Amino acid sequence: MTTPARKTPADLVRGPEPRQDRSARTRALVLRKAAEVFAERGYRETSVKDVAELTGMTKGAVYHHFPSKEALAVALVEEHYARWPKILEDVSGQGLTPLETALEVMNRVVDAFGNDSVTLAGARLQNERASINVQLPVPYVGWIEVMTGLFEEAERAGELREGMVPEHLARLIVSAFFGTQHVSATLTDRADLQERWRELRELFVYAVRR
Repeated sequence: MTTPARKTPADLVRGPEPRQDRSARTRALVLRKAAEVFAERGYRETSVKDVAELTGMTKGAVYHHFPSKEALAVALVEEHYARWPKILEDVSGQGLTPLETALEVMNRVVDAFGNDSVTLAGARLQNERASINVQLPVPYVGWIEVMTGLFEEAERAGELREGMVPEHLARLIVSAFFGTQHVSATLTDRADLQERWRELRELFVYAVRR
């Protein structure tokens, strides 16, 4: 039996772009409620009917904005990644050093994993990507690029120990953090994520700061 080819995001029928405030608010509501149920139940155990019931809408109304469950999943993962540039922009305006900026960005990410359903849903959908018949954005690459840039700035500012390679540090902190949050999610449903992140952050700063 031949496995169907995995769709790309360009193959999806995504629904109309909202042209009015009311339509945009409705679309945002659907996405928010979908995030709650995907984060709790996962992709396979979530249906468009579940999302419609949470929003108080008909399935047809949900399909108007997101014509398939796949389209909903892709939109959520894209919204998940859209969070991070906004966090970086906000933190960059606080007058911190490059190394402090990198760590504060990660602090905000930890907070998002604690209270933001879109962040949680996007992460879970990425973990379940094999079950979704569409290509999702490649995880972690964007994070590594952002962290590399910040650590390059930290190197130029003299914040790093001699011999530290910014790209290596970026891969290390991204891998360590996402591994930490996965273990925390598995063992405590992320109840101890703040504490585990503090441990990781302290060790990282001790190892790399001049």
